[in-house]
Amino acid sequence: MSATISVGQTLTDAVSAADPSLIHLSAGGVSLVLDVRGSRLPAIVHWGAALGDLSQRDLVDLAVAAAPQPIGFSVDVPVHVSMLPEQSAGWLGTPGLSGHRQGRAWSSAFTVTGSRRERRGADDTTDTVIVCARDEVAELELVIEVELHASGVVRSRAQVTNTGDDVYWVNDLSLFLPVPEETAELLDFTGHHLRERSPQRTAFTHGLRVRENRTGRTGYDSAYVLCAGSAGFGNRHGQVWGIHTAFSGGSRTLAERTFHGRSSLGGGELLLPGEIGLAEGESYTTPWLYASYGEGLDELSGRFHRYLRARAQHPRSARPVVVNTWEAVYFDHDLDRLTRLAEAAASVGAERFVLDDGWFGSRRNDTSGLGDWTVSTEVWPQGLEPLIKVVNGLGMEFGLWVEPEMINPDSDLARAHPDWIMAAGERVSPTARSQQVLDLANPQAYDYLLERLDALLTENAIRYLKWDHNRDLVDAGHPGTGRAGVHDQTLAVYRLLDELRARHPAVEIESCSSGGGRVDLEVLARTDRVWASDCIDAHERVMIQRWTSLLIPLELIGSHIGAPRSHTTRRELPLDMRAGTAIFGHLGIEWDLTRASEDELDRLRQWVTLYKQVRGLLHTGVLVHGDLSNPAYELTGVVAQDGSQALYAITATATSASYPPGSVALPGLDPARTYRVRPQPPGDIADGNAADWGAALPWWSPSGVRLSGRVLDTAGLRLPVLYPDRVVLIRVTEAADQA
Repeated sequence: MSATISVGQTLTDAVSAADPSLIHLSAGGVSLVLDVRGSRLPAIVHWGAALGDLSQRDLVDLAVAAAPQPIGFSVDVPVHVSMLPEQSAGWLGTPGLSGHRQGRAWSSAFTVTGSRRERRGADDTTDTVIVCARDEVAELELVIEVELHASGVVRSRAQVTNTGDDVYWVNDLSLFLPVPEETAELLDFTGHHLRERSPQRTAFTHGLRVRENRTGRTGYDSAYVLCAGSAGFGNRHGQVWGIHTAFSGGSRTLAERTFHGRSSLGGGELLLPGEIGLAEGESYTTPWLYASYGEGLDELSGRFHRYLRARAQHPRSARPVVVNTWEAVYFDHDLDRLTRLAEAAASVGAERFVLDDGWFGSRRNDTSGLGDWTVSTEVWPQGLEPLIKVVNGLGMEFGLWVEPEMINPDSDLARAHPDWIMAAGERVSPTARSQQVLDLANPQAYDYLLERLDALLTENAIRYLKWDHNRDLVDAGHPGTGRAGVHDQTLAVYRLLDELRARHPAVEIESCSSGGGRVDLEVLARTDRVWASDCIDAHERVMIQRWTSLLIPLELIGSHIGAPRSHTTRRELPLDMRAGTAIFGHLGIEWDLTRASEDELDRLRQWVTLYKQVRGLLHTGVLVHGDLSNPAYELTGVVAQDGSQALYAITATATSASYPPGSVALPGLDPARTYRVRPQPPGDIADGNAADWGAALPWWSPSGVRLSGRVLDTAGLRLPVLYPDRVVLIRVTEAADQA
């Protein structure tokens, strides 16, 4: 039988008799009202803006006011649409559970047997409802968990357990959250390698919109965050609801509007045929489904950010400036060359030095060596210690690139253990990037990887792993049985990461997957940042980073300054554009600094210095965006939690049709305070045509202007004329004299 996820000890016997009440969870400006009355599965009466203090009588009246009129075509009673909708209740939309026992028990009819409300988290700030149910005919037990965090983020999952003596096959298990009928538009994401998380909007019409990911990793073309909102919702306006399916394997994210007058968002794992067969007593649990509400995308996003920052494992130390060797030296590993690069990196203020691909086995190019996780004696005859000593001596941490889940057919491991390669029975899938996938559900393969990675981290002073994953899982089955294996593979990767973190708690890990192919909240429960994209062309990165940050805060997004000419697009951009974009993230440099001029190094040093000065603000503050009418300009800003200061970036990605351009509002400031607003060096060069003619923008000076937060968010400031692909920074600080 297939491996399963388990909540832990079954909760069915641990709860009291069902509480005949409506439960109001409220936190972070959000209310969630759950109907757990009687024997029916829990339904959501309200999810959205906070409702204030409500008595049980108020809640009953709310439920009456929100109840739909029976339509009488499927069943003669009101259709009860729970978080796990059932056809047995008259629901003819997408069911929450789909499965069978050799064709029997294909439709569930659960009866609630108990419920419990409790507080979770180290400080008891997570309000949780647990509901247990049983279907005696189908011989199934069900547990639904719903959490409302202090941030206002809702988190839910479900567990189904087989109590019968024959196998129950799970085809799908998904949870759904309702959204109002007034939602008119859907926002989700598409993309590809080098252009991850590209937004797309569609009308929210009747029918089912399903975003399925079958790549075996989070994927470029995943929904990422599926949002439903009022017509024309933007960054700062319009009600919007969004969900994220937190799983690094296959996933399904859905938006459905039916003739029953029901609109909902839902999600779960995408299960391949035969992946989950439950023997008696076995359980399967869905991934966590995360949900956030906001007045505008910034508020929705801010709740996700507050949730992540409140986690015990969230990075607390200042995010170090990284230098990664990939676009500097590629596979050309040479101690003298890398020593010169490390010295140049230290001279501009780098704090972490990461040796990328090419250090192990026969890995002189990308066609061989994956799986042979032993330092190459050909390239590094004395091991990595000489380079680590140089790096540490320059005051930097040492990091290393690995790709543990993959294997090259041209490797010692593949020649010794071809049976460890994932395959659909006897049929092995075609290679991709000259790679196959190592079957980590095989205990021997898992133990081998754990031993090799543990040895590397034990024997070397490595403080950081760039963990890559460079191919989709095609025909990914378990060799021998041929059974589909994406589910098992994903859980095995989680176990491997968990075990390595337990053994080496001081080592940070980055989730990289051909760039931004594995960005989700479940892998981020085990890693310390994500690599947003292999494209570090700042023009492309403006949008990649903007939409990656819809879910995760800036300190978790790797953002590098590349060479003057982009490796991936061949576009040439000025240093200020590359650096001014990259500081809005976890800053790194990926550029052969030994070839940079003294002027370039000096300018880079200024940007690194600024990043170190403002990273405390950028990595703890509130991320905001402007709703600009001028499509040539973007505004991104971070406002301190206490409203005392902010940093904004104005980026021109095209030539403005308006000449000169209009004004821009600076959102997020305290309307009652007065602020000093001025250009922020080194991002203070507004190099448009007007500047070339000697005409300065009146307020664009070191003294700037003094205005209230209300004025700045309402009237705003005149935009500078910029050439395309330019960025300027605006620093806002509370005026010392508030009179």
